[in-house]
Amino acid sequence: MTVSVATLGFPRIGLRRELKFALESYWAGKSSRADLDNAAAGLRLAHWARQKALGADILPSNDFSLYDHVLDTSALIGAIPARYGWDGDRVDIDTYFAMARGAPGDGDRTGCGHAHDRTAQEMTKWFDTNYHYMVPELTAGQRFRIASTKIFDEFEEAKALGYATRPVLLGPVSYLMLAKGKAVEPLALLPALLDIYGEILARLAKAGAEWVQIDEPCLVLDLTSEQRNAFERAYARLATSGPKLMLTTYFGGLGDNLGLVAGLPVHGLHLDLVRAPEQLEPVLEKLRPHVLLSLGVIDGRNIWRANLPALYWRLKEHAAKRDLILAPSCSLLHVPADLALETGLDPEIAQWLAFAAQKIEELAALAMALNEGEDASFSAFSASRIAAVARQTSTRIHNPDVAARLATLGESDTSRASPFAERRKLQQRRLRLPAYPTTTIGSFPQTAEVRKARAAHRRGEMDDAAYAQYLRVETRAAVKWQEEIGLDVLVHGEFERNDMVQYFGEQLSGFAFTRAGWVQSYGSRCVRPPILYGDVSRPAPMTVDWWRYAQDQTDKPVKAMLTGPVTILNWSFVRDDQPRAVSCRQIALAIRDEVQDLEAAGAAIIQIDEAALREGLPLRRSEWQAYLDWAVESFRLTSSGVRDDAQIHTHMCYSEFNDIIRAIGAMDADVISIETARSQMELLDAFASYSYPNEVGPGVYDIHSPRIPATDEMMQLLSLAGKHVPAEQIWVNPDCGLKTRKWEEVRPALVAMVAAAHAMRVKGAYDARR
Repeated sequence: MTVSVATLGFPRIGLRRELKFALESYWAGKSSRADLDNAAAGLRLAHWARQKALGADILPSNDFSLYDHVLDTSALIGAIPARYGWDGDRVDIDTYFAMARGAPGDGDRTGCGHAHDRTAQEMTKWFDTNYHYMVPELTAGQRFRIASTKIFDEFEEAKALGYATRPVLLGPVSYLMLAKGKAVEPLALLPALLDIYGEILARLAKAGAEWVQIDEPCLVLDLTSEQRNAFERAYARLATSGPKLMLTTYFGGLGDNLGLVAGLPVHGLHLDLVRAPEQLEPVLEKLRPHVLLSLGVIDGRNIWRANLPALYWRLKEHAAKRDLILAPSCSLLHVPADLALETGLDPEIAQWLAFAAQKIEELAALAMALNEGEDASFSAFSASRIAAVARQTSTRIHNPDVAARLATLGESDTSRASPFAERRKLQQRRLRLPAYPTTTIGSFPQTAEVRKARAAHRRGEMDDAAYAQYLRVETRAAVKWQEEIGLDVLVHGEFERNDMVQYFGEQLSGFAFTRAGWVQSYGSRCVRPPILYGDVSRPAPMTVDWWRYAQDQTDKPVKAMLTGPVTILNWSFVRDDQPRAVSCRQIALAIRDEVQDLEAAGAAIIQIDEAALREGLPLRRSEWQAYLDWAVESFRLTSSGVRDDAQIHTHMCYSEFNDIIRAIGAMDADVISIETARSQMELLDAFASYSYPNEVGPGVYDIHSPRIPATDEMMQLLSLAGKHVPAEQIWVNPDCGLKTRKWEEVRPALVAMVAAAHAMRVKGAYDARR
């Protein structure tokens, strides 16, 4: 019996974010398509070579993407919405990026934002991760055809370099389950899609692919009978199409889908044994002996070092009975590339960690021990034992004062003094805002000059006083400009903040930070998640001085901007030695202290962003309520210590709100802003069956696209919103923060947004007189 090592996918962006810079240079017109292709090819070569050198036996191809693997699948099968005007044999790069980012229509190259622009496809979270995918759009009579050769080209590219790879393909049923249909139920398109998948697999077999990794992450969800039947029909058809199929599941356990999966005629099965370690024995009982088992034993979602001796003793008996593949639980897309780059990280904390490169080394050491005996990996196992003991006994992890404070919390700590209807009257009297009040989500463009100043300050080339003065100038200018264009509620712009989570984590105890620990969020957007390793508290106020400075520049209200506890938790690499709920409540207490200090300083509006509330929802419905209970409680813990006339806002990113609309209501924020522009307000369908009691800011400006929307387009979106939410409850705002956009895009877009709000006020007054 032999044990081999596979990777399911490697971080795409490069050790130093080379892909990000190549993409942004191409989009800005500073480099050619050839330059972009060369950069991408160089990254693929480096990734294959590195994985092989680290000890991986089975390498993936087609795990690389210029933007998103789901978008790549749409391009592969020719699922291109009509508005992009594509009708060729192959999806060109301009169409691909228009689907991802939006672009002016053929009749409008001015960027003025007319309705015939090619708006981007909707974007949402990939299961319960912080990675975003482009939602496929399918229509009745959808035609599928092979419209991209990327999967074949990259397989051939690897082969020419001497690497026999296992191509990665998103499975047809998961693709359809992740898609949105217009006048069609996506699963009704399965027969036509299977024809194309059969062609793809046959072509890969002809090219020499022995195995194909076919990802079906939806197999860890609650499935309907129709979806179960779809899996059975799909694999009865595809199992005979050519290569052997490694059916890959991740992000959870098979649960009640085990019988379904065990009966599928595939040649291999990958299990996530990090999220669902209990499923190994039941799977072994049901799985046919000839099916090759791939075990995801190293965490592909988090950065903690594995306990190799414990894994060895768990797997030793199984490895003696059958061939096994060891792998990360999922693609390594979700973790940074290499811990070796972190030369400035605290050595005590660094020894507890493993990034993508180290995870492959862990797998190789474990496989060697299982193949040759434990002593074959003596050095790696010894280091693993030492790190585990060091972490368990470290005095830096536990703070008894934090535990004592949590123990004293009562029901009154998570409830506002009065119901919303009463609070609203007091807030209206204090704020005196017009109908359709306008605001932004918080951040303004982080220009090259802002980033340059921050880097100079970090390197010591700009002292504290000079840097603070620079930030004051930027903040004052942003406040004055907002006044000039007529925004009703202003923000300070957040020029001092590097990231909405990192900025707070750097000022809280219990967090550590990397210099090069970048993870892809979407496209060229990368983040460096903080490492939450210990108990959390707030040593000192974090935002009060900057809010006070901005408010001193204007008579209009300035929102104080905070990141909520659930988002800080979900956008960090979280400690795995205590329940996430406990860590979240610790963060909530720290943010509560900040909220109360802001109110004491005079803040009338405080926004506590919970952008990631939905993405933390467990994949199985049976586990939802427990999560929502502590997530909502944590938000209320941050916001419930203020007076009734203080207005609490929150913001949520791309999410399907239907599933959690009542939990959102239970958060009891006075105003919630959500991202709805890309979906043309479809996300507000959740409000149709639930009368949301508080106020709502449905985003009318898609900030993830370079498009500049016109006033009439935003008025149309506000009119659509009015079908779901009463006009008197509607705020007018962009979809999200403006940090990643350019001022030349932001200025005209916000001017148009303010004009749309003014026009809606006039229209409302006219309608009221009729």
